[in-house]
Amino acid sequence: MGTHFTTGTAIDLRQLRPEQWDTWYDVLLRAFGGVPEPSEERELYRELTQFDRSFGAFDGDLCVGSAGAFRFGVTVPGGASVPAAGVTMVSVAATHRRRGILTSMMRRQLDDVRSWGEPLAVLTASEPAIYGRFGYGVGTFQLAAEIDTSRVRLAVPDGTDGVRLRYAEPVDAIDACEAVYGPLVPARPGMLARRLPGWERVGVLDPAGRREGASPLQCVIAERDGESVGYARFAVKPEWDAGGPRGTVVLHELAGLDPAAQGALWRFLFDIDLTTTLQVNGRPVDEAWQYQVSDIRRCRPRLKDALYVRLVDVGAALGARTYQAPVDVVLEVEDAFCPWNAGRWRLSGDAKGASCEPTRDAADLALSVRELGSAYLGGVSLASLAAAGRVRELRAGALAEASVGFGSAVAPWMPHGF
Repeated sequence: MGTHFTTGTAIDLRQLRPEQWDTWYDVLLRAFGGVPEPSEERELYRELTQFDRSFGAFDGDLCVGSAGAFRFGVTVPGGASVPAAGVTMVSVAATHRRRGILTSMMRRQLDDVRSWGEPLAVLTASEPAIYGRFGYGVGTFQLAAEIDTSRVRLAVPDGTDGVRLRYAEPVDAIDACEAVYGPLVPARPGMLARRLPGWERVGVLDPAGRREGASPLQCVIAERDGESVGYARFAVKPEWDAGGPRGTVVLHELAGLDPAAQGALWRFLFDIDLTTTLQVNGRPVDEAWQYQVSDIRRCRPRLKDALYVRLVDVGAALGARTYQAPVDVVLEVEDAFCPWNAGRWRLSGDAKGASCEPTRDAADLALSVRELGSAYLGGVSLASLAAAGRVRELRAGALAEASVGFGSAVAPWMPHGF
C-alpha cells in the first residue's frame, strides 16, 4: 500500500516481517528517546509482537515509522468482554515529521481494525493531544499516591486476619497471580482480557537498570484455605537519614478477590519494616484503601489520564454493553475519520442488554465519536462533556437520561499498560 505526500516522496505502509523487526523496533525506541532496552524486555516484546497486526512506514528501504495492535478483550459495563485492538508501538522518525505519516498509519490501522471485526481500539497516549483528532477520547483515569505510612493508619475490613500471606518468587508465582487476575476481569470496566500467550510474563519483567536503587521485584501471595485470593508485586527502596530508616515501598501491582484479601495485602505493605512511604501508581480511582486510611491528605493522591477509547463500530460497541438505567435515545454522531460511523443511531438498552441501529428519527443528542469513547466505559459522564460544550442536547431530558444510563457502579480502570 503506497501513500504519496506533497513532498513528492512515496511512503509505503507495509506489513511487518519477522526479519524487519529489529530495525522496526529501533525506530520506535529512537522516537522515545533512544535509550536501549534490556535484552530480556526486548526479547519478550518481540515474542509478543503480532506481525499480521503490525506494519512499518518505509521511505524506500528505510523504515521511518511503526504501528501495531495487540489483541485484547476489554470489559464493558455489564461484564461483557468486547474484542479490542490495543494500539501500541506507534512512532514516526523525527526526520519524517509533518508529512502525514501518522495520519496515514492511523487511517490504515482503523481500516484494519474494522476488517478484523473489533468494535473498539484502545491506547495509552504519550501525547494526548495527538490522538483526539483520530477519534480517541480519554475513558479511564488512574490514581497515584505517596502514603506517609509513619503517620497514616489503615483500618482493614472484617476477615482480614483470616488471610494468610507468604512470600513467593515472582516468576514462580505467575500462575497463582493469574488465578486471581482472571476472575477480576469481568468485574470492572476497562479490565483487559489478555488474549495472547506471554502477557503474564510482562508483570514480572525486572531489569536491574530500571530499579533506581530499589530491590529486585518481590511478591506476596494471599491465601485462604489453601487457595490464592490475592497478590502484591512490589520492591523496597532502602534509605536512611540521621533520624533512622525512611525506606520506600514501591507497589507494582496488587489484586484481591475480596475486601479481606485486599485489606491483608494493603496492611502488609503499610507495615514493612524500615520503610515510611508507600509509593502507589496506576490504581483505580475508587479503590477502597482511600476510605480506610486515617488521613487522606498525607497520602497525596493524584489523578492521571489512562486508557483512551475509540469506537470503531458505533453500533456494535454501544450494543455490546449494558446501561445502569433504561435509555432510548437517538445519537447524532460526527466521525470524519471513520465516516461509516457518522449519522444517527438509536440506542435502546437497560441493565439486561442493548441494541444500537442506524435510524432516520430526529436526534436527541449530538456529539462526536471522541465523546462516545470517553463516556463508553462509564467513567466520564455525558453531562460533564455537555457542560464542556462537547455534547449538545436536542431533546429536553435526553442528556440526563443518557448520562445516568451510561454510568458505571465502579470506576473503569486499565490494569496495565501495553
